[in-house]
Amino acid sequence: MNEDTHTDIPLPDAFVAQMTSLLGAEAANHLLQALNETSPTSLRLNSAHPQCEAISAHPVPWCRQGRYLPSRPAFTFDPLLHAGVYYVQEAASMFVEQAYLACQNSAPQRVLDLCAAPGGKSTLWRSLLPQGTLLVANEPLTQRAHILSENMQKWGHPDVVVTNAYPNEFASLRGFFDIIAADVPCSGEGMFRKDPNARTEWSLSAVDTCATRQRQIITDVWPALREGGFLVYSTCTFNTQEDEENVNYICSELGAKLISIPHLDTWGISGSSDGSDAPVYHFYPHLCQGEGFFLALMQKTAATPTGKDKRKRNTKKSTTIGGIGKTAAWLRHSADFKISLVNKEEIHAYRHSLADDIERITDTVRVLSAGIPLATVKGNKLVPQHGLALSNELAKDAFPKAELSYEEAIAYLRRDALHLDISVPRGYVLACYDGFPLGFLNNLGNRANNMYPAEWRIRTTHTPERPQVIKITDFIEE
Repeated sequence: MNEDTHTDIPLPDAFVAQMTSLLGAEAANHLLQALNETSPTSLRLNSAHPQCEAISAHPVPWCRQGRYLPSRPAFTFDPLLHAGVYYVQEAASMFVEQAYLACQNSAPQRVLDLCAAPGGKSTLWRSLLPQGTLLVANEPLTQRAHILSENMQKWGHPDVVVTNAYPNEFASLRGFFDIIAADVPCSGEGMFRKDPNARTEWSLSAVDTCATRQRQIITDVWPALREGGFLVYSTCTFNTQEDEENVNYICSELGAKLISIPHLDTWGISGSSDGSDAPVYHFYPHLCQGEGFFLALMQKTAATPTGKDKRKRNTKKSTTIGGIGKTAAWLRHSADFKISLVNKEEIHAYRHSLADDIERITDTVRVLSAGIPLATVKGNKLVPQHGLALSNELAKDAFPKAELSYEEAIAYLRRDALHLDISVPRGYVLACYDGFPLGFLNNLGNRANNMYPAEWRIRTTHTPERPQVIKITDFIEE
């Protein structure tokens, strides 16, 4: 049996009855059958690397960089995944791109992805937003927040802050955000064919609990959205309690109106399942090539009360380093960035135009990463940080490069020690695969110390054949 199907775990009887009542017997039967079939495999290319294309793929119609693959390769063993060349993401959730296009004329300056781990939608938001727009990618659960931080660093964009906070902690940032995306925790009906736990953990009482919690999440963060700003509300469920009923609550009780999202009938997206003509969007796996997904775009109509900005005391004091300095020379556009020393040991770079906003975020909630992590100060040495190696702003000739073979790249990603060619200079070296940086090595001559983050390493010792996922095309950088 395919690893993506779970036909040995039956669908809950109450769920079957719920879908039959909601969709009718015939449509429900098609849905239930689809939930016992193989999930499609999809990925999204990083638009910062236009010379890359997926092999034997066809496009996801609602996302410019989305691609369907004919089969599921061993992604873990593709170094280009770890280099941030692409992100493995479920196709239906890429419809966020169309939601953004529907509110694009608002020229957003600050965007919050509230429940962002592991990072699929956040990396998509970052690719969609213009340079100079700040993205705050947040996850309340600490362990998941660190995974989010890892994936955002791999994506390489400098204008990102990763936070670890609950929704109510953003409330003091009154009217701060132009867009808030909330892919709220849900009962997971849309994940029944991918995740066996979703089937065993589902119940009608869980649906009730999730619907209540979702309302509280949006209520808690609502003050942080400016009047006229947009909420992108999404779940991976089919039921009306977590979907249409919560949307109605947000509009009637919090103050918002639904915004229509243009789309093509050929995409197979369904409208409201409660019998209304409300512009909401359901992805059913028997009609679309994707998992179950629901999305609604709303514009805030309620006024945002003003009030005193209550900030937490920031114990990590930032000091601007005089002059350009050595670390600034590591950046392609160093004049655009403010170089700051945080807590006497961490050097970060923030875009000048975003520095005040980043400081305000840092003073309000817990921040895991912000801007570009350049270096750590150790005695009289500056040790380059992993996030710099993957940053789109890394200067082309900032460090010598060591091009690794496939076997060497996997060894590097396992954090093994490597022996480099004698032609590679001593000191900090950029380990690359197919020309894409993977991270840093400290070349000592007789060996090279591996600087790949220990918590990111590939832990299995098995090495399959190189997965054929991405092809590199000719491209001349401007």
